[in-house]
Amino acid sequence: MPGDSVEPLHVGLTFDLADEHRMTSLSEEELAEFDSEETILGIEQAIANMGHRTWRIGSIQSLVQALARGKRWDLVFNIAEGRFGRARESQVPALLDAYSIPYTFSDPLVLGIALHKGHAKAVARAAGVPTADYRLIERIGDLEPNALTFPVFAKPVAEGTSKGISKDSIVQSPAELRRVCGDLLDRFAQPVLLETYLPGREFTVGVLGTGTHARCLGTLEVLLVGDADVGVYSYRNKKQFVGKVEYRWLRPEADCKIESVESVALAAYRALGCRDAGRVDVRLAADGQPCFIEVNPLPGLNPEVSDLAILVKQTGLGYPELIAAIVREATERCLFCPSRLGQH
Repeated sequence: MPGDSVEPLHVGLTFDLADEHRMTSLSEEELAEFDSEETILGIEQAIANMGHRTWRIGSIQSLVQALARGKRWDLVFNIAEGRFGRARESQVPALLDAYSIPYTFSDPLVLGIALHKGHAKAVARAAGVPTADYRLIERIGDLEPNALTFPVFAKPVAEGTSKGISKDSIVQSPAELRRVCGDLLDRFAQPVLLETYLPGREFTVGVLGTGTHARCLGTLEVLLVGDADVGVYSYRNKKQFVGKVEYRWLRPEADCKIESVESVALAAYRALGCRDAGRVDVRLAADGQPCFIEVNPLPGLNPEVSDLAILVKQTGLGYPELIAAIVREATERCLFCPSRLGQH
């Protein structure tokens, strides 16, 4: 909102626009993590409402060209997903670090670890955060012997937006496991993460802040309805959520599980070193124990359909206020290193 900042900042926006990548003949599933014009416009308007100036940078290729021309910004609002490699989300932040330009959200190390769900689980588990038993399958031969008890859950280790997750992800037998893993290895050319299947309720928790100042914004329960794929928040369920998914906002005082769910989410977020804002997915085990599934340190920010945007609307916090809060979190971090803010 106007008046949030004494001095206007020059804020660059880094992003990957789906329409631009669509011209390179990518499939709709391959485009799933990229952003829409609606998202970029929503972020621009929210930042402008704070009294700041915005500049559309775009993808990492455009960022490289702008930096080469000597362009600088006080702050970069970064939601660039990247296209190639397991460290694709780390590329823009690494480049901004090299030029000492501050940016929103997590640093390259955190983004690289979080995208690789096996590494994220290892870090979280080492910090005492409960998570399902798991193993990585790099080739079909790794399935012998399978140390996990059926049913197991199979998904690509380094994808987002539920890419590669379907009704077939819940696997009941060795023969089925071999077929599903073979398909995922071929399609995504990366290891498959196998987990003991968690049959309980699923939640997504919004988090704002950094380190000890991080706090939960609220929690949504993900309810599968209608003709949804049963028992799994699949790519189909997520992309065609109307009539398949209901998002129920839960108050801690009205649901005895929410306090423990949010405790697990916050512990995972802090253990992984996430910054400014993010979203953490949690699911209940058969005994009711909340277990960390994964963290999204670059949460989707579409004003209408992204989980975090849906969550903040349920809590009464508007979308512009969410974006403003993220900007404030980032700029307050940078005050500890004032030479990096306000110079361009």
